[in-house]
Amino acid sequence: MPLFDVAGIGLNATDTVILMPRFPEYAGKIAFTRELIMPGGQVATAMLTCAKLGLKAKYIGTVGDDERGRIQLDSLQASGIDLADVEVRRNCPNQTAYILIDERTGERTVIWKRDDCLRLKPESIREEMITCARMLHVDGTDSGACARAAEIARSHGIPVTVDVDTVYAGFEQVLPFVDYLIASSEFPSRWMKEPDTVRALEQLQDKYRIPVVGVTLGSFGALVRSEEKLVYSPGFEVNCVDTTGAGDVFHGAFCYSVLQKMPMREALELSNAMAALNCTALGARGGIATLAEARALAQHAGRRIHPNFAQ
Repeated sequence: MPLFDVAGIGLNATDTVILMPRFPEYAGKIAFTRELIMPGGQVATAMLTCAKLGLKAKYIGTVGDDERGRIQLDSLQASGIDLADVEVRRNCPNQTAYILIDERTGERTVIWKRDDCLRLKPESIREEMITCARMLHVDGTDSGACARAAEIARSHGIPVTVDVDTVYAGFEQVLPFVDYLIASSEFPSRWMKEPDTVRALEQLQDKYRIPVVGVTLGSFGALVRSEEKLVYSPGFEVNCVDTTGAGDVFHGAFCYSVLQKMPMREALELSNAMAALNCTALGARGGIATLAEARALAQHAGRRIHPNFAQ
């Protein structure tokens, strides 16, 4: 019997969030209104979302031994996430991001740095780290380690979900072992060199035999291709404060939905609602909601429908 519902391998980061009344023009100058240090990172935030939704979650990765690393570990520990296989790297700074937020819209610009001393190597991944969970969630950052983990998962019949937002070196090693790939809206076209999103999804699915492929569309929701059919779920209208972490929360909720065996449209609706609610507060994890809050939003909120995918 697995000890955990989901294990995640990938990024964590500690963010400096800077709020500004507006973005300055190029080479301009503007006073900011607030500065906050807050934990984030793709997979770490997804695991925290899983925990918030009641799953037993495990995070596998590396953190620096500086103050930002301690902030990250404190956040994960407080949420009850298992950290037994987190490596604290000595004399190594944790991944850092500076997130500039336009207070008029909540949209953000991210500047980040990850030192090579944080790299997770394939030989660090042991079989029991993966087989202790019912699901594996990865990103593309340390592709060799993610590929090793995904291969172990596939050999044991453990489903693999992937969050990928850009083209990573070596990511082709991961794709043959993926069951659910939900990417940024740009990734399928860039990877397949096909400008049409729907055709790029079809090609990605056919080439790597991935059962479910899709994209997040920001405030317009998400689009997925499953069983040779497209499923589009619109986004929700909320008072947006900060879009940071919305995609990470989406993926955590999607992991929960798959483990709950939800139909795809219901899974996307819940994931969109969780992502939208996270945008109503500051920080990558500032607005992670409960299941009841997400379902209430889905029942009452207005929808933002993408004109290309309206059904």
